This record gives sequence, structure tokens and C-alpha cells, in this order.
Amino acid sequence: MFKFGFGQDIGIDLGTATVIAYVKGKGIVLREPSVVAVDSNTGDVVAVGKEARRMLGRTPGNIVATRPLREGVISDYTVTEKMLKYFISKVGGRRLFAPRIMICIPSRVTEVEKKAVIDAANQAGARKVYLIEEPIAAAIGAGIDISKPCGNMVVDIGGGTTDIAVISLGGSVVSTSIKVAGDKFDEYIIKYIKKKHNLAIGERTAEDLKVNIGCVYPKIQDTEMDVRGRDLTSGLPTTITIRSSEMLEALIEPSMMIIDAVHSVLEKTPPELAADISDKGIYMTGGGCLIDGLDKLLQEKTGINVMIAQDTVSCVALGTGKALDDLDVLDSKARN
Repeated sequence: MFKFGFGQDIGIDLGTATVIAYVKGKGIVLREPSVVAVDSNTGDVVAVGKEARRMLGRTPGNIVATRPLREGVISDYTVTEKMLKYFISKVGGRRLFAPRIMICIPSRVTEVEKKAVIDAANQAGARKVYLIEEPIAAAIGAGIDISKPCGNMVVDIGGGTTDIAVISLGGSVVSTSIKVAGDKFDEYIIKYIKKKHNLAIGERTAEDLKVNIGCVYPKIQDTEMDVRGRDLTSGLPTTITIRSSEMLEALIEPSMMIIDAVHSVLEKTPPELAADISDKGIYMTGGGCLIDGLDKLLQEKTGINVMIAQDTVSCVALGTGKALDDLDVLDSKARN
């Protein structure tokens, strides 16, 4: 357990699927699923993070395991506040003085959604809350120097949203955020297996399929995986074998939605910056970009070189952490 004093800063990637916390001077100190199990009778939190994720779809009637963030925004304010409080105390130990916290948000959130994040962090014990847009944090985390007057394109595919931005001189020139990402891929897998095999599977099984054999570009060799679920005809548990070629069928539609969004951002990009992107390529970050073949598909459809950032899952949190170094500058600007 980390103990630190007044003035300690924390960067939080408040993701739909995972919460990653970065402490200045220590690096990434926490990586937990953004899942909370609550007793519906008393309102008490039963479990948070990994422990709560194991309960998804497996709880008795009075315990509800939920993900309080949906599609990149807070869907359950009270539970999000409790989750943040738990993670902040876990990172800081019991003697935690109120820290300054920088939190990542999708690029196209509303003022109301921004306020919900700030209020939840304040209630969870922050001294001051700062917000940073996900694509900017992802670019910093990927090691891109965003302060220069040249265009960089970042496609950050998280759990709830895909954030696409063209960044120059430290800010977004053109950006969009679509609610198609890791969770949407899982939904498409569940629908596909229900339609094609008449089998009901849960979110966790769909995620396992996506991670192990999911692909959006034809594979040289077809891989397969056994899946257990409930047969919708007999109502009994059954096991079937799914191939990666079927995953391609299931996932191509949401993948093309992301590629269309990249196209529309490129169309709105000023010519000089578009030329920079053509030279430098497109950077992909976030856990969602690890689906087999997504980089190849994007490269084929845009004709631009596509690179997957190093430590892609932690990129946003690392960028948020690096941005903590500028907090004193931000504070002095605000005072002046």
C-alpha cells in the first residue's frame, strides 16, 4: 500500500472496462476492472474491481454486479463515486491527504457529463480535479511530441468509446468520439452466436472469444475455441466450437464503423496536417486495437501506414501521468 503526503498527484484513466491509476513518481500503481458489486437491499458495496468482475452474471438476487460507466460516460453516479473512493484509498493508503487528480474523458463529452466526473472525483476525496481528453493523453502516452506544429492522428479504441483526433500544437484540431469499441464488439459476438448457433452466451464468454480468436482481417490459418452456453431450443447447457472465420463475420460491421469515423475525420483535416499524417502514419492505442487484423484493415482502407503504440492498454494512463507534470503550470496560469 502506497503512503504519500500532501501535494501528491494522481492520474486516472477512468475507462468503461478498466480503471488505471498513475501516481507521480511511482508510475502505474493500479489496474482494475471498472466493476462494482452492490447489495441492492442496503446499498453497500460488496466488492470492487477484479473481485466484482468475477461476480458478473453469477450473483444472487440481492447482489448486483454492474459497470457504472457505459460508453465512456458515468451511467450510475453513486456507484462511480464509491468505486473512485475505493480506488483512491487503495492507491493512497489510509493516511491519504487530498490529492490533485487528473482524469481522462472521451473527446466529445457534454458539459453535464464533465461535471458528473468532476463531482464524483471531488466526493471521492480529490483536492482539485483536472480533465484531459483521451486522444491527447493517448498521444502523450505513445511518446508523440504533441507540442510541435505538425499533425498527428490518434485512434484510441477503449471499452466504451473510440476517440479519433488529429492533434497539433498540443490540442485537437479535428476530433470525434463514437460509441463503438470493445463492448460493442462483445455485443456483436453475442448477437451473432445467438442468430447462427441458437446459443445464449454471456458478456465474459464473448470477451474471451474476442481476445482468443477474434479477428477483423482474414487469417492465414483458421483457429477455433470451444464455447459453453445455453441452447435456446432445449434450454440446456451445451458446448459448441467457434472458428475465427466466424468471428470475422461477427466483427466486420463494428470495425467498419470505426474505419468510417476515421475517414470522416481525415476528410475534415486541413491539407497541411493531412500531409503530415500521410508521412507519419496513424497511431492506434487502447485495448480495443489489439483485435487481430484491425491495424491491417485500417491501413488497407485508408492507404496510410498504421502503427500500434507500445503498451497500448496503458497509453492513456501513462499520458495522463506525464500530463501531471504540467499541473503547477496550469495552477499558476489559473491564479494569474
